[in-house]
Amino acid sequence: QSTWGLLFVSGPSLMARREFVSAEGLRLDGRRPEELRKLRAKMDILSQADGSAYLEQGNTKVVAAVYGPREVVFQARAREDSAILNAEFSMATFATGERKRGTKGDRRSNELSLLIQATFESVIEMQLFPRSQIDIYVQVLQADGGVRAAAINAATLALIDAGIPMRDFVCCCAAGFIDGTPLLDLNFAEENAGATNLPVAILPRSGAVAMLQMDARLSADDFGTLVELATKGCQSVFETLMNEVREHALGLVCSKS
Repeated sequence: QSTWGLLFVSGPSLMARREFVSAEGLRLDGRRPEELRKLRAKMDILSQADGSAYLEQGNTKVVAAVYGPREVVFQARAREDSAILNAEFSMATFATGERKRGTKGDRRSNELSLLIQATFESVIEMQLFPRSQIDIYVQVLQADGGVRAAAINAATLALIDAGIPMRDFVCCCAAGFIDGTPLLDLNFAEENAGATNLPVAILPRSGAVAMLQMDARLSADDFGTLVELATKGCQSVFETLMNEVREHALGLVCSKS
């Protein structure tokens, strides 16, 4: 009996077989079930933005830019006791294998824009900037799964680069099940295999949850398993982001000296 997880896609004349977890415990991309994809990040990549960052999470590539705090564009929206936060998420037309029109303004982009906004509103020290606005722009250059997590992680670095005070880093990672096997940091093929997908964003120093989305029903035990796995992934993401912040800060000090 095979111990591989399988996906069968039926067509008019053939049935394609895809294997997701081998008998040796390896996934399609060679990772172990609880292993993150390679994560790379770079801050201060856009000279015109107040803060910016580029992030690769596996083959998913994201750029984030932050503007502000600055004067509110529409004064009627200004708050006397805090800043307002705007977030805009979009995917480049070439981000996936299927070329399509830009996604700015479509339903999924709007949902992710609101998700990013809500996630950071609870973390940024908004009360320090009354009658001001902060704008976060995130664009996906290449999508291979884990887009929500990569967008939040890139936005975190861009906000830090802009010098905007936050209570903590916001680090995000997703976990899911395929055929009963819990997997960390799902790629595009795994997400589209019908895997349960649970992205979680935490504040790593306190362990508080900043964002959690559940795409399917789960038992209490399975839910706990995925939250624990995703949280461990978030802590690993935090180490990478912190290393980039340290290297960036050291570079700034060396350039001034």
